[in-house]
Amino acid sequence: MTETVTLKALNAMPMEDFATVLGDVFEHSPWVPEGAAGARPFASLETLHDAMVAVVLAAPHPQKLALIRAHPDLAGRLAVEGGLTRASTSEQASAGLDHCTPEEFERFQSLNAAYKAKFGFPFVMAVKGRSRAEILDSFAQRLDNDRETEFDEALAQIAEIARLRLTEIIEDRRP
Repeated sequence: MTETVTLKALNAMPMEDFATVLGDVFEHSPWVPEGAAGARPFASLETLHDAMVAVVLAAPHPQKLALIRAHPDLAGRLAVEGGLTRASTSEQASAGLDHCTPEEFERFQSLNAAYKAKFGFPFVMAVKGRSRAEILDSFAQRLDNDRETEFDEALAQIAEIARLRLTEIIEDRRP
């Protein structure tokens, strides 16, 4: 992630700096904070988060799909190769995904492949504070969803990931 910043400072930043500070809150999608910047000043972390989620929800379907696809596989190739963003690395490590047994790692690979084959995008889950077993159970259950349900669930999970990331960036949640 980035250094912490107060909400007051964030509200006062030029749009380019605002977008840079919040650029990875929504994985590799700086268009989200860019779209929310005009709604400043934000009275709280919650209003900032709500504005950013509103930008996502108002986006056309292809842009939402690109946002979902910007997320890495859980315990996937990028994680093994060290290619995750700092935030994703921290989140996956907090769930112990960097310490999978060989059997768990194989199950993650199998589920990642099945999920992508069925839905056309990666499984997205706010994993911070979850166990590997919880994640694997959710993974298996969500494979039973239809594509529209899972698309909406992925966006909901992305919104939760963003909320968690904002709490790490914003040190004073009042303007």
